[in-house]
Amino acid sequence: MSQVDLKQVRARAKELLGSYCRVCPVCDGRACAGQLPGMGGAGSGSSFMNNVRALSELKFNLRVLHGVSEPDTSTEIFGQKLSLPVLAAPVTGMKHHLGEPVSEDEYAQAVLLGCRDAGSMGCVGDGTQPEFLEAGARALGAVEGRGLAFIKPWPGQEFFDALDKVPNAVAVGSDLDGVGFALLRARENPVKPWPPSKLKEVIARAGRPFIVKGVMTPDEAELCAQAGAAGIVVSNHGGRVLDMTPGSAQVLPAIARAVKGSLTILADGGVRSGGDVLKMLALGAEAVLIGRPVIVAAVGGGSESVAAYLDTLQKELATAMILTGVARADEAGPEILWRG
Repeated sequence: MSQVDLKQVRARAKELLGSYCRVCPVCDGRACAGQLPGMGGAGSGSSFMNNVRALSELKFNLRVLHGVSEPDTSTEIFGQKLSLPVLAAPVTGMKHHLGEPVSEDEYAQAVLLGCRDAGSMGCVGDGTQPEFLEAGARALGAVEGRGLAFIKPWPGQEFFDALDKVPNAVAVGSDLDGVGFALLRARENPVKPWPPSKLKEVIARAGRPFIVKGVMTPDEAELCAQAGAAGIVVSNHGGRVLDMTPGSAQVLPAIARAVKGSLTILADGGVRSGGDVLKMLALGAEAVLIGRPVIVAAVGGGSESVAAYLDTLQKELATAMILTGVARADEAGPEILWRG
């Protein structure tokens, strides 16, 4: 991998994103609270801020009397070996949400190619315009399907028509919390919540591993498992759909206690470092999704910068694993966290 100066990448991203994102030294939602379109969280921005705060308040137990010197940061998700348990979250709408700092195709290609080059995977999604998913499908083609695809909970056949556009994705799913976006509710055929019976029907027809994104309670995690979901994403959609929710890290342990082992648990929200990745693993996740920092990397420097950012996370994760005595990423447990 060529040398990439991530400070220069951030400076370039700040220039291109303008008022849509301040590229703050700490991306915690305070400066952009309520800024939609843009990077902000809904309403007061508390859900976004809670994601970051919940992770920052967790502390590690520093341990050095052990034999872990070369930890294994890799993991396997839906049959794919990843060099680190980090995926790029699905992000679309460059023009509407971010003032089009890059095109939809440029963004999707940068993310999926960068993730592939770093040994990981990226996610694609859809939205109000057909070109969102079309760009994602082209990016998936460029990486031979090494990625996940998330489709909004469209009514009727429209959902399955969208799935047909990403036939080679490793796994598919729906960000059911997308029903919180006003633009999607205002359509002629608006998105609506799915009852468990509908979820079970969709999973049966999908024909591939299916992931439910937007799970924040143990009971809904159990409903997903009962419906046949292959995985869930513990997520409040980056705090962008409902104000006053807890951070993902706050609800993750109870969800893991309810469904760990019956499906794959992914989580997102506020992950900013390799240490944060390890904290999420310790709380019960098997891998994490990262959104806003990946946007900055992709906009500021394309696929090379996305790969460099993930490489930085991997090095930080390895250091944190050494200093907590974790030999393998999938062995991280709550005992590495300080409870006071």
